[in-house]
Order: sequence, then structure tokens, then C-alpha cells
Amino acid sequence: MIRRELLLGTVATVLGVTALPARADEEDATYTEDEITHAAADFFGIATEAAAKAVQRVFRDLGQPDAYIKGDEGSGAFVVGLRYGSGWLIRKNHEAKKVYWRGPSVGFDIGGNASKVFTLVYNLRKEERLWQRFPGVEGSIYFIAGIGVMYQRSGGVTLAPMRTGVGWRAGANVQYDEYTEKRDWFPL
Repeated sequence: MIRRELLLGTVATVLGVTALPARADEEDATYTEDEITHAAADFFGIATEAAAKAVQRVFRDLGQPDAYIKGDEGSGAFVVGLRYGSGWLIRKNHEAKKVYWRGPSVGFDIGGNASKVFTLVYNLRKEERLWQRFPGVEGSIYFIAGIGVMYQRSGGVTLAPMRTGVGWRAGANVQYDEYTEKRDWFPL
């Protein structure tokens, strides 16, 4: 009986020690520029060269992301605005996770748009770190179509949403996006 417990304890210790490096690798798995360029081009339905320009800029500024979110959103504003979106959090070696975001804005901003959003996520490590508010300042001119990139940072996590959309919207605003696991229509 004692030998059996000793043997099981030794096996568990060995398995636990060998599993730790693999888990750390999974947590720190990142995407290459080529992987992100192809994923963005496929998602947006545009040529790889067009997606590459936006992706190259973000990679030059921030490096390799450890996750990305692909989804859709709608927003509108007349001085005060609202934005609602939903999509999928994609991480290497993990199942895709449904994610929602929403947030208010205020500024010199008017119009409305519907967008496809491809967000690069940096320093996520654990999905729980995404469930927070990410403040930002946004300036945009959407007239029929376009693509834009902005950076949001909170709690050590950095987001780089790339948006392409349709509609008419012009202005600048101060805003935040709150990311959650469940849909919530209350904007604050």
C-alpha cells in the first residue's frame, strides 16, 4: 500500500513537472505576421496585400499578438454615441470563446456605421484579463467604406482593433469598450 502511494506520488510529480513547460508555452503562444495577415484578409474578404498594410503597422508598433477577436459591431452618434459588438476570441491551443463588447462615446461625432472588427490582443495570457473596460480616443471618417486601426490599453492588456465598415460617420470622440462573456444592452 505504501509502495503504491509512493509510486503514484512519484508519477504525479513527474507528470506535473513535465506538464508545466507545455502549459507555459500554450499560455504564451503568439501569432506571426503572416498568420494574422491571412486571417484578417479572409475575415474582411479583401486582398492579402490590403490587409498586410494595416497588420504591418500594428506589428511594427506592438509585435506578435497572443490572441485575436473577429466580429461585427454597430455604432451611432450625435455628440453622444453607443457601440455594440460581438465576436469570437481566438487563441492558439484553446477553443474559440464568444465575446461581447459595448460602450459609450462623447465628442464631436455624428453618424452611424456597421463594421467588421478584427482586433489583435497583446499580453492576454488568461482570457479573464479581457473582461474589463478599455478606454480610447477615436477619430474617424467613414464615408461608404474604409479601414482604421486604434490602440486601447488597460490592466497590462493591449487591443488593436482594425475596423472596416459601411455607413456615414465623421468626428472624434472619447470612448471606452467594455468586453464581457455575456451580452448586456446597458451601455455603461
